[in-house]
Amino acid sequence: MSATAKAVRKGASELSPAAPDLWPVAEFPALRIDCRLPNAMTIDVEDYFQVEAFASTIERSDWESLPRRVERNTDRLLQILSDGGAEATFFILGWVAERHPNLVRRVVAAGHEVASHGFGHIRADSQSPEEFRQDIRRSKRMLEDFAGVPVRGYRAPTFSVGLGNKWAHAVLAEEGYCYSSSVYPVKHDLYGTPTAPRVPFLPVPGILEIPLTAVRMLGIDIPASGGGYFRLLPYRLSEGLLKRARRVNHSPAIFYLHPWEIDPEQPRQRSAPWKSRFRHYLNLNRTEPRLRRLLRNFAWKRMDRLFLDGERGPFPVVTSWTECSQA
Repeated sequence: MSATAKAVRKGASELSPAAPDLWPVAEFPALRIDCRLPNAMTIDVEDYFQVEAFASTIERSDWESLPRRVERNTDRLLQILSDGGAEATFFILGWVAERHPNLVRRVVAAGHEVASHGFGHIRADSQSPEEFRQDIRRSKRMLEDFAGVPVRGYRAPTFSVGLGNKWAHAVLAEEGYCYSSSVYPVKHDLYGTPTAPRVPFLPVPGILEIPLTAVRMLGIDIPASGGGYFRLLPYRLSEGLLKRARRVNHSPAIFYLHPWEIDPEQPRQRSAPWKSRFRHYLNLNRTEPRLRRLLRNFAWKRMDRLFLDGERGPFPVVTSWTECSQA
C-alpha cells in the first residue's frame, strides 16, 4: 500500500471538527516523481439541463420533463476512451444513476472507476453539514448498489468545497469516502479557492483532496484542467498548460469534462443569460476531436489507481517537493 493510501485510511476517530483558517498540508517524506507517469482523466456525468450556468433558467421541477441525453453522450465517451486506450474516473450524479442504472454498470464493465458527484447536483456550499451528509450518503449507496464495487471518490458540483465549508471533508471521511476532487485553486465567478494548494493534500485525517489542476504563471493561477477552458483555448495552449502544470506541480494533472460537451445537437436554452449561453455552447463541435487528440498525446488513468492504489506511485502529499526534470 502506498504512503498516500495509508494516510488516507487512518481511522475516522482522529477527525477533528475544528479547522484552522488555512488549508493544512500533511508532512510526508520527500519522494521522487517520475514526470512520465499518466495523468487522471475524469468525467462529470450530468445532463445539459443540470449545469450551474442554467440554474437560474431551468427549474429543478422541470428536469423530469426535459429530454435526457446523458446516456447516449456518456456511451459515446466510453467509446472514445476505448478507442484511445484510456482509463477514467466517472463522477456520476445520483439523479442520473437512478434513471440509468445500466449506464453505471457499463462504466464498470469498461474498466473505469465509478465515483460520486452527489445526488441532486446541489452545491456543497449551499448545504448544511447534515444535508450534505444525506446527499453524499444517498448517492454512494445507490452507485455501489448499481456498480457492485466500492465508491471511494467524490467531486462536489461546481467545485463547491472551499474555505467556507471545510467541514465537508470530515463528513466525507465519516461516510466512507477516501478522496475528494472538489477544490479548484483558481479565481472564478462560480467557484474557486485561489489560496488552496495546487497539489494533493490531507485536509483532515482519512481523506485526500486532489485539487483540479492549475499552474501559476506571472503571479496568476491559470486553470489547466479542461472543461470550458478546453473548448475556449486553442488545443496547443491547453496541451502546453497540462505539460507545464505536470512539470511544476510534480504530480499527475487532473482533466475533466462533461458528456454534454461532446453534444453540439443538444437543445438550446435561449432564455439563459448571454454569458451562460456563451460558456455552455462555445465550440461544442470541437470537443470530441480535441479529446481524441488529447488521448493520443498523453497517458490517462483512473483517479483511484493513480492516487490510492500505488500502481506507479506513491505521490507525495507535501508542501516541499523533490526536483523534477523541467524538460
